[in-house]
Amino acid sequence: MNNMMEISGHRAVIQFDPEIGLFRGEFVGLNGGADFYADSVEGLRQEGETSLRVFLEMCTEKGIEPVKHYFGKFQVRLPPEAHARAVEMAAARGVSLNRLVQDALEHVAG
Repeated sequence: MNNMMEISGHRAVIQFDPEIGLFRGEFVGLNGGADFYADSVEGLRQEGETSLRVFLEMCTEKGIEPVKHYFGKFQVRLPPEAHARAVEMAAARGVSLNRLVQDALEHVAG
């Protein structure tokens, strides 16, 4: 993905903040916020490494598990019409609604 960066094995979403004229990175999948700012890719990498190190150190000090654990299920809210179309699409493909959503997410995620 174009707006993702991997730093020390952790992925961060990168976006440009026009109000301050800097790129902002935010790690995903952590049990807390760990963000960082810079004006270049190299700066993002350096600031990201620092932010992650500080976050992990704080987790160790406080006895907090730093990485979120996912259970493999989540709830999706859709307008009733979209829900009905999704059920029809799944039936037409001979799969469950769960399988349809899983396939769609895998397709988008690459």
